[in-house]
Amino acid sequence: MSIHQRESGVTAEVSEWIARLEGNMSAVVLGKPEVVRLCVVALLAGEHVLLEDVPGVGKTLIGKALAKSVGVEFSRIQFTPDLLPSDIIGSSVFDAKTSEFVYNQGPIFSNIVLADEINRTTPRTQSALLEAMSDGQVSADGHTYDLPQPFMVIATQNPFEYEGTYPLPESQLDRFLLRISIGYPSREDERQVLDSHRNGEPIDALSPVLDGPQIIALQKAVRGVTVDDAVSGYLLDIIDATRACDQFRVGASTRGALCLYRACQALALVEGRDFVTPDDIKRLAPDVLAHRVISKGAIHADQRAATETLIGQLVDEVRVPS
Repeated sequence: MSIHQRESGVTAEVSEWIARLEGNMSAVVLGKPEVVRLCVVALLAGEHVLLEDVPGVGKTLIGKALAKSVGVEFSRIQFTPDLLPSDIIGSSVFDAKTSEFVYNQGPIFSNIVLADEINRTTPRTQSALLEAMSDGQVSADGHTYDLPQPFMVIATQNPFEYEGTYPLPESQLDRFLLRISIGYPSREDERQVLDSHRNGEPIDALSPVLDGPQIIALQKAVRGVTVDDAVSGYLLDIIDATRACDQFRVGASTRGALCLYRACQALALVEGRDFVTPDDIKRLAPDVLAHRVISKGAIHADQRAATETLIGQLVDEVRVPS
């Protein structure tokens, strides 16, 4: 039996949960089913997502729709140049009654955190997210505090505006499973957006369809998705191709390989399969790897498109297992 001919082992309950989550988000995020699916993939993979596009195309809306679709704690942090690390992770305050310092948790202590316009704050403040995003914990004043689970950061940024912004360093970009562009809606979808806002904000009427324990159960189910040796070998061939490409100064890291592996497991589960196919890897490679490599010559807004195109070409050149 070939990789593409295996029978699905995903339970009806799992499929129903995922369909419910995607359907709820799509009720307010109109005309962007692929973006909704990729955000769900990141959530189920236990990772984070960077939404990158011009203002006004729904980046913040997607983050809020995901948070409101799951009955968990949500916080939004508006990143500005004067934002401090303590504004994110919290700080210790002296309590006169007990004569002790008491740690007050910051907004990072939520299940889903919307980091709005993340590139508008300084690298020092951006770095406050690194430990939280990679280890699910925060260190402050010599103590380590676990973050609530599930935990996900949804960050937004405008890649075309540079005044008053601080480009995300490679170490920060590497913490995001996916970098996604929203894009403009079609004319018909935009007409539906106008109609849906006639009597107010549709996001205000959105109710949770899943809870935290269900999301954790789905994340555990992702770990059980099978990846055949031939498929994992194909994935590693693509990683090796980025390192050997003379148009990249830096290829994908081992973390990049792990992220692509986990993202493909999550995508397979979302699409009702308990096994990964080469098509999953082809589909996700540009979104997972483009922000993890450093190309030669491409700058600013041109870098993303050029890098994604080049990775797509590399994927096409790598032999697909049968």
